[in-house]
Amino acid sequence: MHIPDGYLSPSTCAVTFAVAVPMLAVAARRVRNRVKNRQVPTLAMLSAMSFLVMMFNIPVPDGTSAHAAGGVLVAILLGPWAGLIAVSVALAFQALLFGDGGVLVYGANVLNLGIVLPFVGYGVYRLVAGGSTLTSRRRVIAAAAGGYVGLTASSLACGVLLGIQPSLFTNSDGVPLYSPYDLSETIPAMLLAHLLVAGVAEAVLTAGVISYLQRANIALLSVNHPKTPIDEAARVRRTSRFKPIHVALTAIVVMVLLTPLGLLAPGGAFGEEAPQDLKLTELNLSTVPTGLQKYNGFWEHTPIPGYDFTDDKHPVIGYLISAAIGVAVIAVLLFLIAHLIQWISRSRRPEVGPGAEPPSPHKPTVDAPS
Repeated sequence: MHIPDGYLSPSTCAVTFAVAVPMLAVAARRVRNRVKNRQVPTLAMLSAMSFLVMMFNIPVPDGTSAHAAGGVLVAILLGPWAGLIAVSVALAFQALLFGDGGVLVYGANVLNLGIVLPFVGYGVYRLVAGGSTLTSRRRVIAAAAGGYVGLTASSLACGVLLGIQPSLFTNSDGVPLYSPYDLSETIPAMLLAHLLVAGVAEAVLTAGVISYLQRANIALLSVNHPKTPIDEAARVRRTSRFKPIHVALTAIVVMVLLTPLGLLAPGGAFGEEAPQDLKLTELNLSTVPTGLQKYNGFWEHTPIPGYDFTDDKHPVIGYLISAAIGVAVIAVLLFLIAHLIQWISRSRRPEVGPGAEPPSPHKPTVDAPS
């Protein structure tokens, strides 16, 4: 799902940045208004969780792999704009620290995983949930449907971006300059892996967490659904005896310990790990496309390339430590950034003194619920 540098043309990258940057700017404003101080640690933890989930590459036949992303879960809990922020932060650190996904194509990866995933998934969740109570079983089914459809839509968007490259960008001889795979190859490859495997994983993750929170932390479910009624009898019947913070921290530790399972994946699709491994004969090519060769590896000097600093001598240890570092860095930095944004926002608000005009009761101070 993470597109590396070189597989998209510079103009495609520019267009996707033109979409992603304004969306991120709007997201920062919306999250600043919606997510209060007490929810910032939750947002930081969810972003770290998204990073961890994406390390579980699930092996799929024919040499490709797929993974969940956790974006729909963030969208349900804190809103789709928060989902955009959480996933985009994880994507940025994956590219900069570990070389997972490109830097030139960051806008495209944000478009697929940060925008399409949470917004489509959240839309499906809202549609299926309807007017049911927050403690309803229907909400769990809606979360599963949202996760499944959101991730599948995200993979479709990725397949389209890759597949249009050989139709739009060729040299004078008609040879592709970037990704050499067309839509008839990229869309089935991406959809098959996510319809059968990764989409199911995203659905189970999203529905499982929502089901648990219905028992343990209904207040967190209410953040993005403040006017949705609660069936108090159902909540009491299914109250959990485990504290949410303890469950969340335990889950993260367990996931970190299990991340080496991601090494079972046989490699990336379309030769994304090593363009020289492209099956050139099957593609009717004599060499790796020139644009792909030029831009691939644009950001080579990552501190821990490929989630391993042991030169493949101890990949499991490298993967474990990379997971722990990634979780800590993303959670701490997002926590600090969110607090900085809120501090700047508060410092710019006019002070209300004895002689100051009171705020108008007709002017909303926060965005309306999505």
